[in-house]
Amino acid sequence: MSSEPFLIPDDVKLALKDYTTITALPVQWGDQDSFGHVNNVVYFRWFESARIELLDQFPTAVTMSGKGLGPILASIKCDYRRQLHFPDTVYIGSRITRVGRSSADIGHALLSRQQMQVAANGHSVIVIYDYDAQRVTRIPEDLRKLFEGSMATL
Repeated sequence: MSSEPFLIPDDVKLALKDYTTITALPVQWGDQDSFGHVNNVVYFRWFESARIELLDQFPTAVTMSGKGLGPILASIKCDYRRQLHFPDTVYIGSRITRVGRSSADIGHALLSRQQMQVAANGHSVIVIYDYDAQRVTRIPEDLRKLFEGSMATL
């Protein structure tokens, strides 16, 4: 999931310069469907990996441990722009685009290395969930400030 095993090429960094994180993932042979292109559900797995990497950039008491406070996906959308095929590497730029009372929006741009074009755009909405109380809760102030600070560069 992490970009660590992949060196992000300079042209990719430039293309995704407006994003907080860039997640690199290989297109695998098994990601393709019977039509010979990457199946539509794979994009959502890729967005999940990118979303987790982005949220890891904001160190607070809100964690993905399933205890205390944690982010939960409330909504996700994908606009497909271009077909993808094996072999390829995708780079997903992710950033916080809106901060609400208990939710935040995340924007994704999925870039194909082979095509050097955006192949899909994604939009995720996360909510902060209190696992102890079993309900949605306000975004803690420290996390809110980090989210808002990351948006200052947009």
